[in-house]
Amino acid sequence: MAQAKSTNNSRSTSAKSTTRRTRRTGRRDPLAIKLLKQDHREVEQWFDEYEQLEDDGEKLELFNKIALALKVHTSIEEEIFYPEERGDVEDDMLDEAFVEHDGAKKLIAEIEAMEPGEEYYDAKVKVLGEYIKHHVKEEEQPGGLFAQAKKGDEDLDEMGERLKERKEELMQELGGASAH
Repeated sequence: MAQAKSTNNSRSTSAKSTTRRTRRTGRRDPLAIKLLKQDHREVEQWFDEYEQLEDDGEKLELFNKIALALKVHTSIEEEIFYPEERGDVEDDMLDEAFVEHDGAKKLIAEIEAMEPGEEYYDAKVKVLGEYIKHHVKEEEQPGGLFAQAKKGDEDLDEMGERLKERKEELMQELGGASAH
């Protein structure tokens, strides 16, 4: 009987540790953070895929997807997330995020003015990917923008609904038929 009790306790302990582990994975992130992180993962994957491509047509097609996703993502962050987090997130961190977005937009415009196969095209896409990965790390790291936002007063689930709605509008507006 003592053995059975001990087994039950270990199952219970195991279940508790699984619950704790789940919390740390980000599944409990509020909707706004969850959506922004999903965008991050999607674009990171596309940059990785781009590295494997050799065909110029495929490169152009994938870069256009990346560019659209980044334009939409930066817009929803700049229109909704960043302004509403002012006061909850350090001003310096938000200011840097806006500047990093501006740098990415300029690099995207340079790449869009080029054709795959042109000198520096692939290098610029690679640098853009590294730039985005750096920006994402700063947003997602402990103590970063997202961590500070989660500690603030904003309803990040309600904000997530507005982010999702605005993203859909921008995908239609900027992407047209190619967004789907």
